[in-house]
Amino acid sequence: MPTLSIIFGIILITIGLFGYFGISSESITALIPAFLGLPVIILGVLGLNEKKLKVTMHIVSVLMLLGLLGTIRGLFKFFSMIGGAQVERPEAVTVQAIMAVLCLIFLIFAVKSFIDARRKK
Repeated sequence: MPTLSIIFGIILITIGLFGYFGISSESITALIPAFLGLPVIILGVLGLNEKKLKVTMHIVSVLMLLGLLGTIRGLFKFFSMIGGAQVERPEAVTVQAIMAVLCLIFLIFAVKSFIDARRKK
């Protein structure tokens, strides 16, 4: 899980930087994925230490849950946009949707990992 956290953190930072520099440098909110990705990477690195693994992965999971809750609206707007609806700032909606999906995927892996760890005891 720590390696997965680091990978997801790097992806989130990349999306945030792309959103800010590639799409819209007029708003700092384009960097929100990067703001989430940085602590995810740091916690992933700390989680490489077996003594800190459990607590760091739980914190990462909470951060990803907050990321999902904060971007779920963008995911719904994205599906509306695909269906032909007009949305304000479609690039931002796309970035939010990508972030929501990434957070959801991470949470699925985290829950599976927590269940597997519990069964091993």
